[in-house]
Amino acid sequence: MRAGPHLPRKRFGQHFLTDLSVIDAIVRAIAPRPSQPMVEIGPGLAALTQPLVERLGQLTVIELDRDLAARLRQHPQLQVVERDVLQVDFTALARELGAARLRIVGNLPYNISTPILFHLLDHVAVVEDQHFMLQKEVIDRMVAVPATAAYGRLSVMLQWRYAMEDVLFVPPSAFEPPPKVDSAVVRMVPHAVPAPVDPALLSELVQSAFSQRRKLLRHSLGKWLAQKEFGGTFDLQRRAEEVPVGEYVALAASVAAAQK
Repeated sequence: MRAGPHLPRKRFGQHFLTDLSVIDAIVRAIAPRPSQPMVEIGPGLAALTQPLVERLGQLTVIELDRDLAARLRQHPQLQVVERDVLQVDFTALARELGAARLRIVGNLPYNISTPILFHLLDHVAVVEDQHFMLQKEVIDRMVAVPATAAYGRLSVMLQWRYAMEDVLFVPPSAFEPPPKVDSAVVRMVPHAVPAPVDPALLSELVQSAFSQRRKLLRHSLGKWLAQKEFGGTFDLQRRAEEVPVGEYVALAASVAAAQK
């Protein structure tokens, strides 16, 4: 998949992975098997694409940069979706590929990584697993435990739906051009039986709780619960970062039940 030089475009947050040892480690972590339905987000110059498609036989890639998309279309084993990933309906894409579930991988644009994660959360029912290269700081937030500075809305919303693991540290020197931050690879596997809760209500609740994270919950979540006319009990004499994921989910379920 080689062609002429491509200048990285800042507006797309392009940093191309070039370290062969890191590429090999990522592919081993993904462990692709022949004929598995897999989608790669942001294939760029195909550093991961090439070893993946060699193992899979075929691969669907999502690329916004039209020049890169044109290069990728030269490979007969690739199905290229030239579109903003935030506009891709992954549920419909799974149907199009005839797959019950998709394996999704990618070196995500760091400037929109969180919106992408929340977009994929809407399609988690058709996801087998996800392996993403992200800013190390973002992955620290994703896997954070309660009572730590990194624990927040992202931690709660993703841990409710996925089991996650930080599987590989990646230094800036592994990219061209090198980013100004450390990177890492995260593995995300959807829970087989997630706690039943309205995702929109949980998101609203958690956003309210962390809106004033340095204050006790009675100043933030307490007001939200009062607006919902919630008559149940919940310990509001804590800060948002002290409440485990399970308690937020249970509270959202209780609020929903009280509104019926």
